[in-house]
Amino acid sequence: MKKTLNLVLAGVTSMGLAFGAMADDYITLASTTSTENSGLFSSILPKFEDATGIEVRVVAVGTGQAFEIARRGDADSLLVHDTAGEKRFVENGFASERVDIMYNDFVLIGPASDPAGIASAKTVAEALAAIAKTESPFASRGDDSGTNRAELRLWKSAGIDDPDGDWYRELGSGMGPTLNTAAAMDAYVMSDRATWVAFGNPQNLTLLFEGDEVLFNQYGSLLLSEQKHPHLKHDLAEQWHNWLISADGQQAIADFKVDGQQLFFPNAK
Repeated sequence: MKKTLNLVLAGVTSMGLAFGAMADDYITLASTTSTENSGLFSSILPKFEDATGIEVRVVAVGTGQAFEIARRGDADSLLVHDTAGEKRFVENGFASERVDIMYNDFVLIGPASDPAGIASAKTVAEALAAIAKTESPFASRGDDSGTNRAELRLWKSAGIDDPDGDWYRELGSGMGPTLNTAAAMDAYVMSDRATWVAFGNPQNLTLLFEGDEVLFNQYGSLLLSEQKHPHLKHDLAEQWHNWLISADGQQAIADFKVDGQQLFFPNAK
């Protein structure tokens, strides 16, 4: 009887250790609202988990917040879309490697009536200048996200260093909530294409301007510094990073579509 009890206890202990090991097989990924809101992660993460047994728990915030989370050592991996900021992150010693993973583009959305006439603009700078000149309502994320950083750079290219006035609304929101607010306001807004295509509440909004090469939107994956944060799950994070670069990861990204439309284009290098 005693021998049987010991065997049972040993089995329970082994099961507990196994479950404990399984519970640790996850990483925390700091990433953007666009990758989450578009549905990309819902599509590709199960494929990665099936291949490796590693769960990815996503914290979806603006790129600026994602940088801060990683800088504090509160995430194991980073996937964002601000190439200049990502390169500075590596240069400042917070990450050991950065690679291109995929791209899409930004688009300008607005009311179908198009009061600023941006649909006929030749460049995004011309479109934004027209919005400012007519003081047509514009909803900005205003959250230091990759999209917000790109938007502010584009205003500068239009000769407007600091857009302000009652027509320009800084919301401090993610892409989905910003689109909802723009729809309620009948306002112009800049969005990544993926979130716009997946957006389910356009009301009177429509895509009015696209195609300028400066609207290119690159995403990068970063391996965080073992020296800065030795406590992170670097081995598991590296498996995620390498899978994104791999043929399987790149194919998973290419296969993700909404209404038959491919939203992200792999370009690992």
